[in-house]
Amino acid sequence: MSKRDLLETAAIETALKDLPGWTYEAGKLHREYRFADFAHAFGFMAAAAVTSEGMNHHPDWSNVWNKVTIDLYTHDAGGVTRIDVELAGKLESLARKLL
Repeated sequence: MSKRDLLETAAIETALKDLPGWTYEAGKLHREYRFADFAHAFGFMAAAAVTSEGMNHHPDWSNVWNKVTIDLYTHDAGGVTRIDVELAGKLESLARKLL
């Protein structure tokens, strides 16, 4: 199985058990982070950008002051794949350092 093959709903739900705060909504992995301030939110996004670029897999995200909202899915596959779960785990690790 490729990292970019679609995951079944049961596999996604199992993966979410190890991703606190992440949910499965509208066919995407979803998470909203609230940092202490804009600088922390921006620091997270900068680190996340480097990680995402290194994986060649990029989130759909937005930022308003201290809030970063993220949706992950593999566009080419049309849904959530293992690479989305992997990136969510890496983003969670980065966020924990700044929350």
